[in-house]
Amino acid sequence: MGNLASVRRAFEDLGTSVYIADRPQMLENADRIVLPGVGAFCDGMSTLAAGGWIEDLRRAVLEENKPLLGICLGMQMLAARSYEGGTTHGLDLIPGEVQRLDKLGCEFRIPHIGWNEVIFARRDHLDAGIPDRSDFYFVHSYGFVPISDEHLLATAPYGCAVAAIVRKGNVFGCQFHPEKSSKAGRRLLKNFVDYVPC
Repeated sequence: MGNLASVRRAFEDLGTSVYIADRPQMLENADRIVLPGVGAFCDGMSTLAAGGWIEDLRRAVLEENKPLLGICLGMQMLAARSYEGGTTHGLDLIPGEVQRLDKLGCEFRIPHIGWNEVIFARRDHLDAGIPDRSDFYFVHSYGFVPISDEHLLATAPYGCAVAAIVRKGNVFGCQFHPEKSSKAGRRLLKNFVDYVPC
């Protein structure tokens, strides 16, 4: 849903061999998986369920240890559930839930659209070489709320601390669009490509 072409071009610009999987069986040949997305959580999860993606995604990540990067809606779908348009279950790869920004205490305009600095709570492979408070491009109305701070790598100040980067093991997520975030976004994608799981 949404930004497949721009994400693909961003990885190709890094010299990476990329393909868009149109059926779950195509995950078998992937070294890494990127789950991009724009739109509503319930629609995204319905699309994954209808295509038979959920079990194969979970198996590729949890059993085969393939690194996964969720982008924007893709990051939100890593959570256990979302309250967007009612309660919808997510992939449950990083413990947490997704709530509307004003429920998190944000008093700024929603949706959050535009460039915003990102503050690193702790340094990690994914943000190597990216200066603290670098700007990234955001477009969203809901935010990921991890249950544990150990899974929160960075936040964006937008009237409240919005989760910007999350991680659990080989599962990464960024709320912003790295493919639209200039040099810092390009570096983050390169770090994901260079990541070697234990």
